[in-house]
Amino acid sequence: MKRAITRLGIGIAVLAVTVTGCSSSSTKGPDAKSAKATSAADFGGMDKLVAAAKKEGNLHVIALPRDWANYGAIIDAFTKKYGIKIESENPDGSSQDEINAITSRKGQTRAPDVVDVGLAFANQGSQQGLFAPYKAATWSTIPDAQKEASGAYYNDYGGFMSIGCTTKKVKVCPTSFADLVKPEYKKMVGIRGNPGASNTAFSTVFAAAEANKGSFDNIQPGIDFFGKVKKAGNYVPVEAKESTVESGETPILIDWDYKNLGYADTLKTKGIDFTTAVPKDSSYAAFYDQAINKWAPHPAAARLWEEFLFSDEGQNLWLKGYAHPVRLDAMKQAGTADQAGVAKLPPVAGTATFPTQAQLDAAQKVVIAGWPKAVG
Repeated sequence: MKRAITRLGIGIAVLAVTVTGCSSSSTKGPDAKSAKATSAADFGGMDKLVAAAKKEGNLHVIALPRDWANYGAIIDAFTKKYGIKIESENPDGSSQDEINAITSRKGQTRAPDVVDVGLAFANQGSQQGLFAPYKAATWSTIPDAQKEASGAYYNDYGGFMSIGCTTKKVKVCPTSFADLVKPEYKKMVGIRGNPGASNTAFSTVFAAAEANKGSFDNIQPGIDFFGKVKKAGNYVPVEAKESTVESGETPILIDWDYKNLGYADTLKTKGIDFTTAVPKDSSYAAFYDQAINKWAPHPAAARLWEEFLFSDEGQNLWLKGYAHPVRLDAMKQAGTADQAGVAKLPPVAGTATFPTQAQLDAAQKVVIAGWPKAVG
């Protein structure tokens, strides 16, 4: 549910499930100096940051599935490198769960130290003053458009909307949205549920709009396009996912490229060849954001976590999970990107651009009103 429904946080049918608990407040609050640090320099350098984090000994994370974008390997690598135990809670939770955990557990030892949230929730948390500004050592290599100026939050990894295809079921796999209305794809095309309730499905409609002369200010062409896919008899009205690909119900699945690439690995073990292509007529992308809880019980460990995630090592671990790390272009230029990981990413025809929150909110209203009429 976390990733498919509310993860990017565009305000679509978000379930505000408040996470509460009976844990008491810490008997000794976090170190004030660590809690105010805005860079490793405030600790006196990386060595002293590492020492402070090791002294704390723990890091609390929330809503991080181990099988999502290689987070399991990332968590294990951090613990192995620094000897800091990571307590991971509610891995299938949503961005709203993460924000709720910060607000409901303020001052408690079991509060999350860091969060990995969608853009709307990053904006929300920043506006509520929930995040501690911090700039990792690699800050300057993160594109300006993908970071909040003060360091309250910044993109970490993301992906492009893609078309996955089962080669045994489909003779010639589609490579564009325009292909999806062809008669040979009768009862084959699936998306991740209702775009009025699923962020991935919503993003699929936005990507289709881009491919059909729409824009971030005009998502209607995306709705109209899927109306045509349905009229052609190609649309399968189910929540499409790996299991529906395996069963043959949706031989063609539109999803984030790192999800489809991950499915391919699993399906291969079952004798199913599943390919992934970023459509030639659309390069719609979305990224998640990192932020530090302003009242993190382990403020030094939280900051060290960010340093690790945005280091070449951390970014390459996301790359190995088929996600696009935010520093990928800079790492390619520096020659530090994992070449095997880069080679596995599907080629992208255009450059990713991102809608504003206002554009997302406006598009959401159009989709909620228009999708049932056009597609059902």
